[in-house]
Amino acid sequence: MGIVYQHNKKTGITYAYENVPYWDKEKQQSRAKRTLLGRVDPKTGEIIPTRSYKRKTEPGAKERPKRGPVPITKVQRSFYGASYLLDQIGKKAGIQQDLKECFPDRYRQILSIVYYLILEENNALSRFSHWQRLHIHPYGKDIPSQRSSELFQSIDEESRMAFFKKQGRRRIEKEYWAFDITSISSYSQTLCQVKKGRNKEYDRLPQINLALLFGEESGLPFYYRKLAGNITDVKTVKQLMAEFDVMGYKKVNVILDRGFYSSGNINQLYKNHQKFIIGVRLGLNYVKEILEKERESLPLWSNLKTQFGTYGLCRPMEWNYEQERPYKGDVLTGTRRAYLHLFYNPEKAARDQVEMNDYLTSLHNDLTEGTRKEYRRKDYDKYFHISSTPKRGLKIVPKEEAMREAARNYGYFALLSNEVNDPFEALSLYRSKDIVEKGFGNLKDRLNFRRMEVSSELSLNGKLFVEFVALIYLSYVKKKMQEASLFDKWTLQGLLDELDTIELLESPEHGRLLGEVTKKQEQLYLSLGVDPPSL
Repeated sequence: MGIVYQHNKKTGITYAYENVPYWDKEKQQSRAKRTLLGRVDPKTGEIIPTRSYKRKTEPGAKERPKRGPVPITKVQRSFYGASYLLDQIGKKAGIQQDLKECFPDRYRQILSIVYYLILEENNALSRFSHWQRLHIHPYGKDIPSQRSSELFQSIDEESRMAFFKKQGRRRIEKEYWAFDITSISSYSQTLCQVKKGRNKEYDRLPQINLALLFGEESGLPFYYRKLAGNITDVKTVKQLMAEFDVMGYKKVNVILDRGFYSSGNINQLYKNHQKFIIGVRLGLNYVKEILEKERESLPLWSNLKTQFGTYGLCRPMEWNYEQERPYKGDVLTGTRRAYLHLFYNPEKAARDQVEMNDYLTSLHNDLTEGTRKEYRRKDYDKYFHISSTPKRGLKIVPKEEAMREAARNYGYFALLSNEVNDPFEALSLYRSKDIVEKGFGNLKDRLNFRRMEVSSELSLNGKLFVEFVALIYLSYVKKKMQEASLFDKWTLQGLLDELDTIELLESPEHGRLLGEVTKKQEQLYLSLGVDPPSL
């Protein structure tokens, strides 16, 4: 804080102003707020308050609270470079604006915790107090554990859904949306949706299921749902369609794994006029019928796409559509256009063979060692005759016919779509659903959410939302790194650490002074689509 003098050439009067430097977070610039103190006596140099200034300070006068930025009051040096990167990403992706509109009183606290989760890999929130003393962050103050719990519990469903709407509308009708579900284990005994279910990682703890929706082109998530741990993938599509309607998403194109396949779900997608690409099992009757006709012609050179190392063809078909009409008490039937895409990949065939050999060996070991696993129960009977007698003991005989039948389809796979009629366009879009798997990996490993340790539903809902916002930022950075081939030289943490070394010095007399930015750091910012920082 200091006094600035300004001379008016027309009147010959010199005015004195109180000068308070501050940091403008919106414009990312150091600025100053000036308050008129009065005119300067040319003879004595004394500052004589003006009438307007006198009125404000007269005894009994009520001063209006001043709005505006908090002035810099102490000398402080903080890490700034990585926070600046996240600030710019938040503006480009519209995250900051959408959060501000949905959580006007809390968005800065949410962003500060998001920054911490991203920059401090696998660290518990209890270390936020230490981290925030050394870093520039949106809230600018400490958020103790009790305050963070209160913040999580204050994140209501209405504001959360409003955020989903705003993020979805930034990308609606521009891309396919990939949808998938993962399980998150929990130690909690009190959360009502924590149930025993089929855990894809075979964790024995009870779990909740988490459904994520990613944009195929943007690579960013913009919707999630928390489900009970015993809900299977196939049951969620109808509810997903209903929530699309609630959020105003009309023309949505979805990519679904074959775990979501059922005739009821396909009918629901047709009913809602959703464009889709979905994986289908080779054991389905209509798939087997078409595959047997095309098995010899499929692996021909004319069907090969070297870019994918895969043979593929498309066969138009008619889907037998059914729609129950409760108000009329009947079922509407008809046919709908569909495209079945068949593929054969020799490398996949070799992998399938190796994986099946390993799987059969593990099944056999389970049987001989008496360590059968419940989730494998059907496969023990499918691939082995198992008998036991008092004299000869346990006898295990392979069912070679079942093994030969499985081997016939090594390397083959199929997709179903109601819009895309080019097999390799469908394959390219379907492979983009890998971004959901990577998103699950980021959420569980990078953002430390593999197992939950919250004690209430409100805290879980709020923490999930904050973790989800962090996942948007993380996905944005990783996609930019992939596009710029930065993973050839950098890990994600290494890149963030490199930028985080840039410092910012705050001083009441001088405002904010940016530390040195190296050429390498400038290039990293530019590769990530962000202008390097400057004051």
